[in-house]
Amino acid sequence: MSALADEETIAPTTSRLSPKRLIVGVVSVIAALLLAGVVPSIEIAWVCAILMLTVYLFAFEVVGVDVAAATIMVLLGLSSLLSPLMGLDQGLVDNQHLFDGFSSNAVISIIAVMIIGAGLDRTGIMSNVAALILKIGGTTEGHIIPIISATVGFISSFMKNVGAAALFLPVVSRISARTGLPMPRLLMPMGFTAILGGTMTMVGSSPLILLNDLILTSNKALPADQQMST
Repeated sequence: MSALADEETIAPTTSRLSPKRLIVGVVSVIAALLLAGVVPSIEIAWVCAILMLTVYLFAFEVVGVDVAAATIMVLLGLSSLLSPLMGLDQGLVDNQHLFDGFSSNAVISIIAVMIIGAGLDRTGIMSNVAALILKIGGTTEGHIIPIISATVGFISSFMKNVGAAALFLPVVSRISARTGLPMPRLLMPMGFTAILGGTMTMVGSSPLILLNDLILTSNKALPADQQMST
C-alpha cells in the first residue's frame, strides 16, 4: 500500500514534466513571439502573450487551475510595476480594479454552490443520495445513468447547471467506486443533461447571471436612452 501511495504521489509530478508539455510550451512561446510581430501595439502583444500562457496552463494543468488563475492575476498586477521594462506607458490592468472579478454575481454564486456541495458531502447527505440511486438502479450502467442524468437535469432547471453538476460530483464518485463503472461514462451524460436542464427555465442557465452583470457594466458607458434592461 505504501508503494502504491508513493507511485500515486510521484505520478502527477512526472506527468507535469512530460516532454509533450515542454514541446507545446516551446511552440507556444514561438507562436507568441511571431504574434508579437504582427499586432498593432505593444499592449496587445503583451495581452496576447498572457492569454496564450493562460490557455497553456489551463489546458495542460502544469499547476493547479486555482494556482494558474492566481498567477495570471499577479502577472497582470505586476505589469503596472514593470511597465518601463515591458515598454508600456502604464500597466495592462489598473491595480485598483484588479480584483473586480470577485464582485461578479456569477463568480460568487458558483463559489457558494461549491461550498454548499462540499458541506452536503461532509454531512453524509450525498452519500445517502448515492445509496438511494444504487438501490433503485442497481449496479448496471443502463439503469444508473438515466437516474443520475434525470435527477441532475431536473435540479439544473432551477439552479445553475454548473452548480448542479458540481453538487453531484461526490455522488458520481461514490457510485463509480462502488460499482466499478468508469467516472467519465457517468459524468458525460450527467454534463449533457445538466446543460439541457439549464435551458428549461430562465434561472437555470449560469451565463444569464454573467450576462446580467455585463449589461450593468455596459450601461455605465451608454446614454440613458440607450441603456439595456437587466
